[in-house]
Amino acid sequence: MDIITVIIQAVVQGLTEFLPVSSSGHLSVVQHITGVDGEAALVLSLVLHLGTLAAVFIAFWGTIWGMIKEFFLTFRDIFTGKFSWKNMNGNRRMMFMVVFATLILVPFYLVEGFFTGRQGDGDIVFEGVAFMFTAMLLFLSDRFGHGTRAAEQMTVKDAVTVGLFQVAALFPGVSRSGSTTAGGLLCGLEKQTAVTFAFILGIPAILGGSVLELGDALKSDMQLDWVVLGVGFVIAAVVGVLSIKLVSWLVKKDRYRIFGVYTAVLGLACVGAGLWEHITGNTLSSLFMG
Repeated sequence: MDIITVIIQAVVQGLTEFLPVSSSGHLSVVQHITGVDGEAALVLSLVLHLGTLAAVFIAFWGTIWGMIKEFFLTFRDIFTGKFSWKNMNGNRRMMFMVVFATLILVPFYLVEGFFTGRQGDGDIVFEGVAFMFTAMLLFLSDRFGHGTRAAEQMTVKDAVTVGLFQVAALFPGVSRSGSTTAGGLLCGLEKQTAVTFAFILGIPAILGGSVLELGDALKSDMQLDWVVLGVGFVIAAVVGVLSIKLVSWLVKKDRYRIFGVYTAVLGLACVGAGLWEHITGNTLSSLFMG
């Protein structure tokens, strides 16, 4: 793990974790090209995911802090008989919806290998197909996602729907932020609510994935360069904050389809490159890295 490779992957992770283009798919492709695999790829992926987790807390701290306070206030209202499901404010309702959407994902983490088995398998055809699936979701949400409901009006049905969209994102190449934002938009949520809910929903998902990666990383006996990994963490966090702001702006300006075009083209390129590798017996890593 040389410093240049780590910086490149940190920038890729910071951008693609929040841009609706799939961080896992991009990291898989970058690692495929640079030849980074095995335990090194696992540890680096863990650190970079934690960096983007920090970015979510930085970008949405106001809403997150409001949800934390509402968590404790909910218990107070329950014990004093003041709790009302219909009259919850936006932060409290979003807190409940994050819980419901996350519960949808939990059983699928038990069979996570079914979804992630294609990552790091030396073949990028699957990632290409997944990128094109992401493109389809983005085009559909751009075409039909013009809702007006705010956080105060979210329903359990919205949470379950977005939660199911998040399950699809366990496949490398399917964007988590793209699929969950698309799910929220197609449910009729207004744009900023859909974006905020999608990114905050990513907190337990990223934490859950990181815990699983941590378990595997602890079994590794490889020597770690903590300075290099620290640089990767910081870069992923900084780039992550900037990409969150970019997504919020693009959604407001109805320019989300840009990512649909990008992922469609990238998907076709990955499928084409993967088929070329199968036909010729050569690899992209040997072509680019010598």
